[in-house]
Amino acid sequence: MIPDEVDFPYTIRVTSEIMESNGSTSMASVCGATLSLLDAGVPMKAPVAGISIGLVVDEETGKSAMLTDILGSEDHFGDMDFKVAGTRKGITGFQTDLKLHGLTLELTKQAFEQAREARGLILDKMTETIKSNRAELSKYAPRITAIHINPEKIGAVIGPQGKVIKGIVEATGCQIDIEDDGTIHIFSTDAEAANRAIEQIKSITAEVEVGKIYRGKVVGIKEFGAFVEIMPDRDGLLHISEIADHRVNKVEDVLKLGDEAWVKVLGIDDRGRVKLSRRAAMAEKDAEAKT
Repeated sequence: MIPDEVDFPYTIRVTSEIMESNGSTSMASVCGATLSLLDAGVPMKAPVAGISIGLVVDEETGKSAMLTDILGSEDHFGDMDFKVAGTRKGITGFQTDLKLHGLTLELTKQAFEQAREARGLILDKMTETIKSNRAELSKYAPRITAIHINPEKIGAVIGPQGKVIKGIVEATGCQIDIEDDGTIHIFSTDAEAANRAIEQIKSITAEVEVGKIYRGKVVGIKEFGAFVEIMPDRDGLLHISEIADHRVNKVEDVLKLGDEAWVKVLGIDDRGRVKLSRRAAMAEKDAEAKT
């Protein structure tokens, strides 16, 4: 079965060219399509196989014989073409062509059971050929990646007059579509370029996390401390008492405008103001280095 759009946002088209008409071409197409999709890297929920069950009835005696994987002649001269496709767990579709006026419940049950047994054998053979989808899509396939952001951050990704998103497109060569619910689709033939676009979007839309250490840039200096940008357009206050583990008389004695520094987020107040500590970040970094 094909994956959900959220997991695999592609339009899938399979073309099946039949070179031999002896037997059920439609069920052969089901099996061949499954193998081709797995080989192409499509993350199917489960492989699907199909089989056609035939029926021959002697009208005089009422005796019948049910046939598995009918030949072209059996389809032509027989009384039924009962096509069943499905996974190991259930049926995904079926179609019945009858020359009789109807089927008894018993014959219907027998046809489904015979198809289930045959389908399992076919799936075993298919699994021997390819167990699951390829880990990577074909290098010729366009990459479509979907991520979700807070809808309130859409404006930040677009930027004034589309400046931000245009910059990402120009830098990566990707096509980017944004939906109102915060879903962003990134289209690219280059996986590395798509990843760069995703990272840029995430850096713009990321939320500040209390307790996390960031590599920030000093964007402002006051007598009481420094303002450090830890995300695009998001800074916090590094109070002079949190700059080092010793007394700092002047901010400029340790930090200059434009310097980069590791800072830890100590908290965020109800007005969204971020409190930072270089002292705590350096202590944590030192502890990690020793271990």
